[in-house]
Amino acid sequence: MLHVFGNLTLLEFCNMAGDQGWETYSKLVLQQLETLNTGIESMRRELQDVKEQVTKIKAKEDRLEELKAWKEKIDEVASPSQIKYALRELENLKTFKTKAVTIFAVIQFGMAAVIFAMNFI
Repeated sequence: MLHVFGNLTLLEFCNMAGDQGWETYSKLVLQQLETLNTGIESMRRELQDVKEQVTKIKAKEDRLEELKAWKEKIDEVASPSQIKYALRELENLKTFKTKAVTIFAVIQFGMAAVIFAMNFI
């Protein structure tokens, strides 16, 4: 068989007589072309869908790279455990400062009271 159009081979088709054979042949060729065109259009739509998905994946990949770079920068500065420790130490220093200022104020008041009392004695 050389080529099949529908149920006819090219040899059988050539044996058909007259205009009816060419008319049938042209209809079969048009039918095949339309089928191919439909398939090509379907493939174009699928290709467009794939391109859109690839674009979305590339956008996600770019965002992931940005997050990785940010995390590396943060890790260079301090690790999460180091940040937690530093915050704890900062809280301790705030508490110490409050206590020290309070004690200093009480001592100053006491000294002022002693000096004031010494003036009257």
